[in-house]
Amino acid sequence: MLLLPLLSLSALWGFVLNLTMGDAQSLLRADTLYETLGVTSTDLGVQLQSERVRSAEALTTRELTEVLGAQRARTDKAAADFEHAVTEAGDAVDDDLRMPLDALTAHLDRLGSIRADIDGGISSRLAGVDAYNQVLDAVFALYDHLISVSDLTVFQQATSLHAMGSAREYIAREHALIVGALVDKRLTEPERAAFTEYAASRKFLHARGLAGLDVPLRRPFEQVFASQPFLTFSALESRVVKTGAPPADAEAWKSAVDRLTTELDRDSAAAAEALAGRTSRAATGTVVEIAVAGGLGLIAVLASIIISVRFGRRLAGELYGLRTAAIELAEVRLPDVVDRLRKGEDVDVRKEARAIRVSGSAEITDVGRAFASVQRTAVTAAVGQAALRRGVGQVFLNLARRKQGLLHRQLGLLDGMQRRTHDPDRLEELFRLDHLTTRMRRHAESLMILSGAPPARAWRRPVPVIDIVRAAVAEVEDYTRVNVEAMPVSAFDGGSAADLTHLVAELVENATIYSPPDTVVQIRGDVVSNGYAIEIEDKGLGLSAVEYAAINKLLSAPPEFDLADSDRLGLFVVARLAERHGVKVQLRRSPYGGTAAIVLVPRSLVADQAALTTGDDDGRPAPAELPSRTKKALAVVTSGTHAGLPRRVRQANLAPQLKEEPPEPEPQAERSPDEVRDLFSAFQRGTQRAREEASEEEPMSKGDA
Repeated sequence: MLLLPLLSLSALWGFVLNLTMGDAQSLLRADTLYETLGVTSTDLGVQLQSERVRSAEALTTRELTEVLGAQRARTDKAAADFEHAVTEAGDAVDDDLRMPLDALTAHLDRLGSIRADIDGGISSRLAGVDAYNQVLDAVFALYDHLISVSDLTVFQQATSLHAMGSAREYIAREHALIVGALVDKRLTEPERAAFTEYAASRKFLHARGLAGLDVPLRRPFEQVFASQPFLTFSALESRVVKTGAPPADAEAWKSAVDRLTTELDRDSAAAAEALAGRTSRAATGTVVEIAVAGGLGLIAVLASIIISVRFGRRLAGELYGLRTAAIELAEVRLPDVVDRLRKGEDVDVRKEARAIRVSGSAEITDVGRAFASVQRTAVTAAVGQAALRRGVGQVFLNLARRKQGLLHRQLGLLDGMQRRTHDPDRLEELFRLDHLTTRMRRHAESLMILSGAPPARAWRRPVPVIDIVRAAVAEVEDYTRVNVEAMPVSAFDGGSAADLTHLVAELVENATIYSPPDTVVQIRGDVVSNGYAIEIEDKGLGLSAVEYAAINKLLSAPPEFDLADSDRLGLFVVARLAERHGVKVQLRRSPYGGTAAIVLVPRSLVADQAALTTGDDDGRPAPAELPSRTKKALAVVTSGTHAGLPRRVRQANLAPQLKEEPPEPEPQAERSPDEVRDLFSAFQRGTQRAREEASEEEPMSKGDA
C-alpha cells in the first residue's frame, strides 16, 4: 500500500526529468563534440585541402618539393590531433557516430598509399585529386553526424553552416585542378567534366546554405558574396566552364581563390562560435528547467517518503523478525536435518518441524504459518527420500549377492563342461561364455559398490600392479584391443586390490566402447612422487571441454546416485571406488584427439618392492599372484593364436629346475585337431587350479584383510 503511491510519484518525476534531461544531454553532447571532434576535424580538412593542391602540382611537374613534404607533415600532425580528440570525446561518441569515425580512420590509413602513388608517378592528376576527395568526403560525412541536437533552431542553423562548409570544399577542389592545369596550360576532358560538376555543386550549396541561415549568421556571408574576390572568382570559374581551358592569368586565379577562401574560413569560424554559444545557452536554460522540475518533484517524493516511513517502521520490524526466522530455517535447521539424514541418523519429524514464532499483523503471522508448513513438508520429504535411498541400496546389495552366487555356480558348471569337452570349437565357445560370466560378476560388484557395501574380495599381501591391470583387462569384452605397456615393478595394498581392479576395468571398458573397433587402447603406468599413476588412453572422438569438466567434477566429488542417470553407471562406480580409497581419477583430451583417463593411486596404498615375493613357505602361490593366475587365459591369448584358439607356451609354468634345455628351433607345422584338443585340456586344468587356489584366499573377513 505504501510502495505503490511512492513508485507512481517517482515515475512521474522521472518522466518529467527525462523530457528535459534528454534535450540537455543532447545539447551538452553537441558542445563537447564541437570542442573536440569539430575543431580538430576542421583543421584536418584544411590541411588535406592544402596537401591536395600541392599534390596536384607534383603530379603535373613530376617533382617532389620541400613545400609538399612540409605540408604532409602538417597533415600528419592534424590527423594525430584528431585521433587524440576522439579519445577525449569519450562517452560522447555513440554508436551512430562510431561508423563515420571508423570510415574516416580507414581513409586516413590510405594516405600512405596515395602519397606513394604520387611519389612514384603512377597516379594521374585527376586520379590523385579524386583520392584526396574521397578522404575529405569522409571528413564531411563525420560533420553530418556531429549535427545531432534536439533543438530544432540550432539544428537548422548547423545544417546550413555545414552546407556552406561543403561549398568551400568544392572551391578547394576547383582550385586543385586549376593549379595543376596552370603548369601545362591545359585541362583534359575528364578534368573539364569534373570542374563543371564542382562549380555546379558549389553554386547549389551556397544557395542552400544562405537560405537556411538566419539574419545574424547570413549577413557576413552575403558581404563576402558581394565582395570583389568572390566576383572575380565567379567570373573566372564561369570562363573555365565555358572554354574548357585554365585561366590565362594564373596569378589572378590564385589571388582570388586565396582571398575568397580566407574570408569564407573567417566567417565560417565566427558563425560556428556563435552557434556554439547559442547551444551552450540553450543547454543552460534546459538545466534550469530540469532544476525547477526536479526540485519540485524531489520535494514531493521526500514528503511521501517521510509519511511512508512513519507507517512502515512497524511493518519493517515485523518483517525483520520473519526474515530472521526464515534465514535460520533455510541456513541452519533444514541443512542440519539433511546432513543428519545423510549420515543415517533417525530424525523425528514432529520435533524438527516445530512452528516458527513470529508476531505482528495478520499477514506476517500467515506467512509464518506458511513457512512452518513448508518446513514440515521439506523435513518429511527428506526423511522419505533418505529411507528410499537406503531401500534402493539394500535392493542393490541383495540383488548383487544373489547374482554373485548364481555366477559362482555358473563358473563351476563351465569348469566342469570344459573338462569334459575335447571339441576345439566347443571349447572356444565355453571360453567366451566363461569370459562373459566374469564380466557379469563385475557388474554385480558394481551394484554392491553403489549400495555402499565393503569389497567382497581382499588379500593379505600386496598385489603386483601388473597383475591388477591384467586382471582388469581380462574383465573387458574387447580385451584383445588393449595393449598393456611395460610398467615399473610395484604393488598395491591387498585390501584395495579388488576395488582398484574394478576401477581400472570400468575405465578400460569405457575406452574400448567409445573408440573405433580398429584402434588400440594403451595402458601405461609409472611411479610418481605422490604414488602410482596409471594412464588409459583411447583414440576415439573425445569430448568437449564442458563435458570433461562435468565428468571430472563427478569423479572428484561423487553425489548421491540418481536412478534417472543410469547412463553414467560406470562413472558413479569409479567415483565411489576412488572416494573409498583416496584415489584421484581425471579425464582429459589425449594428444591423439581421444580421451586419456589418469588414475593416481596414493602413496599409502603403494607397497614397497621388497614386499613382493614369489610364494609362501608351504609352496602355495602368494596372494599377489592369484589375480595373474586367474587371468592366465589373457596372457596365453596375447602370446599368440592359431585358427582363433589360444596357443600354449611350452614349459611356461614349470619351475626353473624342471625346464629342459630349449631345442634348436624347428619349422612350425600346422597343429592337428588332437593337438588342439590337448592344448585346451591343459588350459582347462590350469584355469581350474587357479580358481580353486583363489577360492581359498578370497572369502576372508574384513579384519583378516
